[in-house]
Amino acid sequence: MTKIIGLTGGIGSGKTTIAKHFKSLGIPVYIADDEAKKIIDEASIQQQIVKTFGVELVDNKIDRKQLANLVFSNPEKLSLLNEIVHPAVKAHFESWLSSQQNCPIIIKEAAILFESGSYKDCDKIITVIAPLESRIERVLLRDQTSREAILSRINNQWTDPMRIAKSDYVIENRELTSAKIQAEEILKKLQNP
Repeated sequence: MTKIIGLTGGIGSGKTTIAKHFKSLGIPVYIADDEAKKIIDEASIQQQIVKTFGVELVDNKIDRKQLANLVFSNPEKLSLLNEIVHPAVKAHFESWLSSQQNCPIIIKEAAILFESGSYKDCDKIITVIAPLESRIERVLLRDQTSREAILSRINNQWTDPMRIAKSDYVIENRELTSAKIQAEEILKKLQNP
């Protein structure tokens, strides 16, 4: 049976970079945030989002910036969005997982693995952590957003100590080469329990 390894971490921690490293090592990786972005563009999901939040469609797609501004500063609205999107992501993951049955291990990367409850479906969990200023710098470069917007997102996510308490392994991502070595050591443990 395929082992599901959850991979999580706060915004800017480097979890997606670590996920891509696992993929380069031949491990199938499901990146939940990427799939959620695709699912948000599905007509039925768009209708629910427009009805719930009143956001506009731009070129037949949800105005993501407008939606982010609404939900990442308001935990109740974020919870409403998750109630719309997460059941569809869960169904998509189940379908993807059924196509990976010959793989002994798969990685499920999700920013809100714990908040969504999907950690319960994982056999083991890896949390990626990084210093706050490193996280902020990475997101500033990646998203062209403000420091305040990043801190707002961080404050709406679980803290590193909360994630670590529920994790089997922790990768400290201060420097990428070291983080990749940590990932490889964890993979060896997972492959040879």
